[in-house]
Amino acid sequence: MDVNAAVAALAAIAGVCTGVIAMLAFRWSERDQARPTRTSLHTDPVLPPGVDTVLSVLRSSAVVLDESDSVVKASSAAYALGLVRGGKLAVEPMLNMARDTRRDGEIRQVELDLPRRGTGRGEALAVSARVAPLGSRLVLLLVEDLTEARRIEAVRRDFVANVSHELKTPTGALSLLSEAVMDASDDPEAVTRFAGRMQIEATRLTNLVQELIDLSRVQNDDPLEDSEPVRVDELVAEAIDRSRHTASTKQITMASNVWSPEGSDHSGGGRREGGTGDLFVWGSRGQLAAALGNLVENAVNYSPARTRVGIAARKITAPGGDLIEIAVTDQGIGIPDKDKERIFERFYRVDPARSRATGGTGLGLAIVKHVAASHGGEVTVWSTEGQGSTFTLRLPEAGAVRDRRRPASPTPDLMTEPLPAPEVLP
Repeated sequence: MDVNAAVAALAAIAGVCTGVIAMLAFRWSERDQARPTRTSLHTDPVLPPGVDTVLSVLRSSAVVLDESDSVVKASSAAYALGLVRGGKLAVEPMLNMARDTRRDGEIRQVELDLPRRGTGRGEALAVSARVAPLGSRLVLLLVEDLTEARRIEAVRRDFVANVSHELKTPTGALSLLSEAVMDASDDPEAVTRFAGRMQIEATRLTNLVQELIDLSRVQNDDPLEDSEPVRVDELVAEAIDRSRHTASTKQITMASNVWSPEGSDHSGGGRREGGTGDLFVWGSRGQLAAALGNLVENAVNYSPARTRVGIAARKITAPGGDLIEIAVTDQGIGIPDKDKERIFERFYRVDPARSRATGGTGLGLAIVKHVAASHGGEVTVWSTEGQGSTFTLRLPEAGAVRDRRRPASPTPDLMTEPLPAPEVLP
């Protein structure tokens, strides 16, 4: 009996021990499952609270990297710049910066030139990259595109350099000529000759300063502030009057198809149907007159003597609304193909020697381009060397007048066909 009781007691004790061991093993297993491991940290990274929201509103391209340099989070701009490809950071210098920052926790910044995606011209993309630690395991990379800022800075430097050079030329000439006048004080003929040259340089300097003022004005002023319906025939007449003296000196005939809507044309006859007396554009009258005046003035200055300059206008239909097209055609020296893309740049001259002879500053076409763009239009050029050029200014038609206009009669293509029977102005 005592033996059986002892065996039963031992069995009970063994059962209790087994239960305790099983319970402890279960608790230990639960603790192991709840404890984070290196694997779980690596495969399931979590951004700190609020970081995702902040990254979504940043203008800079943002990339978050984990311990294995895998991309945890990247903005759409980062993909657009080609920074992230296949879930990895594709720019090696930035990747090295991220590794160094992860190792020592220091913030780093560098400017890089990256190849631009999708172009075969080798254009560089200028960026500024900044790397900082994000918590204990993640690294944040912010990239800002500096390409446009660098381009604007380069344009500013070129503009300042060009202005300095252009101003230095006439002022230096005036200084030398004044010394020559002083040395030739006993020679009336020499004084007269040098004084004439001084007048030419002073005029050139005045024109340069005025065109710099005009360029600054059209770049900074909003043409919508003083916009009004502007008659095309009045703009053309004003442009012709501006160059009438120079054209008369060179015996250049200026022809126009502009007739007055009041019932008489410039030659005394009646108004002709199909003219531009009923054409209006919307914008700043002063800026539009300056732009068209520059085109006509260039046509006269770069045309040989006893040739013809024509100005014609018409209404054309475009997807975004009707446009007024004003073309200025000359029979001058023409423009080489290699220069056509650059003639609207500030201070660019196809023939610098000829520009000096005509008093050109290289700003006239730049002003035309800015005026056209600010009025929602454009300016284009067609030219063949030795045959002449046609500059075409396209501007939106004045909407308030468009509804009251009757359909205009068709007009030949100003770029490829001769102008319609024009009025010849002396």
